[in-house]
Amino acid sequence: MSRVSAITAFPVCYPEPNDGGNLRYLVFVRAESDDGAVGWGEAITQFPEATLATTVLLAELRTLVVGSDPMQNVATWRRIKQATWWYGYRGGPAAFALSAIDIALWDLKGKLLGQPLINLIGGAHREQVPALASTHAFNASLEYEAERHGRYVRDEGYIGVKIGMGKRGDARLGYELARDIEFVGLLREAVGPDAMIMMDRGQSLVWDVGDAIRRTQAFERHDLKWIEEPLEPEDVGGLSKLRGQVTTLIAGGEREWDVRGFQEVIATGLIDVVGCDIGRAEGITGALRVIGLVEQANVWFNSHAWSSAVNTAASIALSASTPRCLLQELKPDESPMQHELVDEPFSQRDGLIGVPRRPGLGVEPKQSVLDKYRWGG
Repeated sequence: MSRVSAITAFPVCYPEPNDGGNLRYLVFVRAESDDGAVGWGEAITQFPEATLATTVLLAELRTLVVGSDPMQNVATWRRIKQATWWYGYRGGPAAFALSAIDIALWDLKGKLLGQPLINLIGGAHREQVPALASTHAFNASLEYEAERHGRYVRDEGYIGVKIGMGKRGDARLGYELARDIEFVGLLREAVGPDAMIMMDRGQSLVWDVGDAIRRTQAFERHDLKWIEEPLEPEDVGGLSKLRGQVTTLIAGGEREWDVRGFQEVIATGLIDVVGCDIGRAEGITGALRVIGLVEQANVWFNSHAWSSAVNTAASIALSASTPRCLLQELKPDESPMQHELVDEPFSQRDGLIGVPRRPGLGVEPKQSVLDKYRWGG
């Protein structure tokens, strides 16, 4: 019987072209078995302090994993949850560490069994998932940004675009109502009449309910598919008012850490699209529980995969596993953690991305790339 023999953390810092070249942070985990198999996981820590804390935690939590049976990965997930209750109740750095370990153990399990992740989680509802170009606007020229995103649809075949507002750079989207409305109008012209458009408020912006209503109603004139995180998640009253004034889908849930948090979000009846990132929401095991809630409530699941090819591989499988998923977000511009990290980067064709069918996650990060971007705190 195979046993987990080692858990190793690799924190990295890299420039993200889809975020205007700004630095972003991740922590990878390598899980090894005593018979030589290797599984990979990832935590989307995003900031240096969270990356440092997660790396320290992983060095201690590995004692709960080493020696365990890779086939009993969900039992290991529960053991880590129980052990980290004091500093991981409902989220925080413990959830980052748990996410990375959990993903790595699912990958390891699949490789030992010779089975892709999609088979381990119950099989595919479909073999290809519609692909959306998900990126940030950072250029001061609205015409430039509209045309840039238009090319993803017209020239590359994506089904649409999702654009983060309030991001670093000079675009300044999300701050001036008239400017935002002008941009979405230009964007519709650039992507054509049939492409999906999603707009994401971004966590650095704070809108009141009036801001959210005015923007969403104006965007709807250009056939907005969904508005993401339009208000702070605790503003249930504001979301209720927004819900009564708009017809577009409302997306949320990105700040939740565990199934209980997602359960509370879904129970409000105000969120149509539930965003879940496996690199922070307790891994694949956590996401499967969220999908169960989504299916029960008949809302939509959206796997927020905006980090590395490891996260993307697992996210595509999760997206393909449920009929309650509209699409898969992909970074359209080449990124170190998507294109440099693996030999065969994920790419869509004609607006579709196929489900990975190699054992485990179906990707193998290059150690040389992890070493190149390794971050020491």
